[in-house]
Amino acid sequence: MEHHHHKPGLRVRLRITAARRRAWMPPRPAAPSSSAFSCPEKFRNFQLQEEYDTYDEEVHFLVQLPFLWSRTKIIEIVAAKDVIFALAQSGLCGAFNRATNKRICYLNISPDEVIRSLFYNKNNESLITVSVYESDRFSSLKCRTTPIEYIRRGQLNDGFPLFETESLKYPGFVEFDDVNGKVLTFSAHDSTYKVFDLKNYNFLYSICDKNIQEIKISPGIMLVIYQKSANHVPLKILSIEDGTPLKTFSQLLHRSRKVDFIEQFNEKLLVKQDKENLQIIDVRNSNLIEVNQTEFMTPSAFIFLYENNLFLTFCNRTVAAWNFRGELVTSFDDHELWHSNCNTNNIYITADQDLIISYCKASKEVRDGGCGRIASPMGSINMSNIFTGKCVAKISPLDPTLTIAPRKRGDSSRSTIRSTISDALEDITALFYDEDRNEIYTGNSKGLV
Repeated sequence: MEHHHHKPGLRVRLRITAARRRAWMPPRPAAPSSSAFSCPEKFRNFQLQEEYDTYDEEVHFLVQLPFLWSRTKIIEIVAAKDVIFALAQSGLCGAFNRATNKRICYLNISPDEVIRSLFYNKNNESLITVSVYESDRFSSLKCRTTPIEYIRRGQLNDGFPLFETESLKYPGFVEFDDVNGKVLTFSAHDSTYKVFDLKNYNFLYSICDKNIQEIKISPGIMLVIYQKSANHVPLKILSIEDGTPLKTFSQLLHRSRKVDFIEQFNEKLLVKQDKENLQIIDVRNSNLIEVNQTEFMTPSAFIFLYENNLFLTFCNRTVAAWNFRGELVTSFDDHELWHSNCNTNNIYITADQDLIISYCKASKEVRDGGCGRIASPMGSINMSNIFTGKCVAKISPLDPTLTIAPRKRGDSSRSTIRSTISDALEDITALFYDEDRNEIYTGNSKGLV
């Protein structure tokens, strides 16, 4: 199953075939709880500010691989320190300066480089790119880190490669875990997992065992899931800091049923098999809570909200918030996601974990154009409160006050906006909210930001 990331504090797992991401939201220091009330005010006067094109005539000179020249959709946006990074599905990644609104550079510094994923490391204010290369037939992942300051000055060559000792060929992976400040790598050829420090990339410890099926990271701990035997799966909980085993146990399974997922969240273990109830087990005392399979459908993605002791599930186009007693806490009243496959690159959760911002199906009037026929593929950007499920604000093509921000006389730093408001809300494929600037960045199927 796909587990997704994105947003402050996630865990990004990248395999050669496809990005597997899992979102982890780290706890935040307590702040005055005003955000739920000031929210609509903050989003009230949104206007279309700028438009960047990832593709322009220079792309032919700056990158060598012809398939990077053709327009593809934006699949990931990351912004930090007034630099906006936009990654296209082809593997081309552009960096834009939010102050000058000019493209700084492409991050593909090697002529045969295809970038697969981005990760902003807030510990040292640098961007990590995960790439594959034509020179080894795109077979292994290579990581590189570059301070944002260097990128802003266009000094890409001052970055340096990471994890060069590791052979990250399929099904190997690298996973960045913001919550614990760790990196997990898996080298498949010798079945070795290694844990590194995200602050300085120092190697911490390794785990070598051919019987490990998967490792899941949770605050302070790792859940090691072993190959299942006939009717149970052996599990082990390790300290994330040094790999010390904290608990070894085994979980009974129905012999003939496929395992949909096994997840760990603090002391709670979530186990779901096909056509079976969801089980929530407290690993300290083996207390069991069951949620009927008719109420809890297997989701396509989870986001764990550590701050609030909740988890979000994404199923078809629906978002729901659950607690660890197995109760549905929130269902959202106007938050039907645009994309059915739930790619959480279209979803942003604020650092306080009180708001979810997503690209959604527009309300019915937009869809039928008010006269019974399906209008163009426009959605809206909806902001909903995670505790109440209420939609507190939206950027909608129906909003008559939504305009392109007027230019100030003599302001040469503005970009050229060719899209209309409707164009800008059409076919959004990536979304990012910059909380410092109170700006939303979107990418679309044409490669525009």
